Amino acid sequence: MRPIFVSALLLLVSNTFMTFAWYGHLKFENRPLWLVIFVSWGIALLEYVFQVPANRYGFVHGIPAASLKVIQEVITLIVFVLFARFYLGERLTWNYYVGFALIFLAVFFVFFLKPASA
Repeated sequence: MRPIFVSALLLLVSNTFMTFAWYGHLKFENRPLWLVIFVSWGIALLEYVFQVPANRYGFVHGIPAASLKVIQEVITLIVFVLFARFYLGERLTWNYYVGFALIFLAVFFVFFLKPASA
């Protein structure tokens, strides 16, 4: 399996955990803040179990750190949109999607427009 796919898969799992750590508690307004902080930290620990190997594996196999960051941001947006819609029940408006599209444009610039070698 290509390193970029392995890293992307691990980042997908990582970002799923992180999205729940950051936003999952929003449905539990009646819980004490200290409790949701500790639960979120526990979930974030699971996030790091996947995020660190994802970046290490990708970097060791020749994926630049900046490219890994772009991959991570795009995955984060995809996970967040699904999370906001299906878990929080929010509908995102067109302006969010325009903003997301501009971030997706970064993928094009990073992965498909290669500068001429000097």
